[in-house]
Amino acid sequence: MKIRYHTRKLEKSVESLSAIRKYYGDRAKKVALRLEQLSVALNLDAMRNVPAANCHALKAPRVGELAVDISPNHRLIFIPDHNPLPRKEDGALDWKLVTDIEITAIGEDYH
Repeated sequence: MKIRYHTRKLEKSVESLSAIRKYYGDRAKKVALRLEQLSVALNLDAMRNVPAANCHALKAPRVGELAVDISPNHRLIFIPDHNPLPRKEDGALDWKLVTDIEITAIGEDYH
């Protein structure tokens, strides 16, 4: 998938393995792994086949956002970067057609 970052600061935090270690500490390996998995996935639906990632849609008040697990309490948050969003006939997001994402947060604990 094509990955874009919401802010330049967020993008800089993952520019290298040393930057990832600096910003995300003990979660650095998982952050790097999830970013690699997202970048090589053909589409968002492929991430559903990575059980440890637990790719899922968020609920109110964060409807429209999606996440993958970094740790039991921390997530990498993103949104589909399509306009318009690819939808199924029933109006649900068509995960198979999502090929571009925008990462909005890394390491967030929204619970």
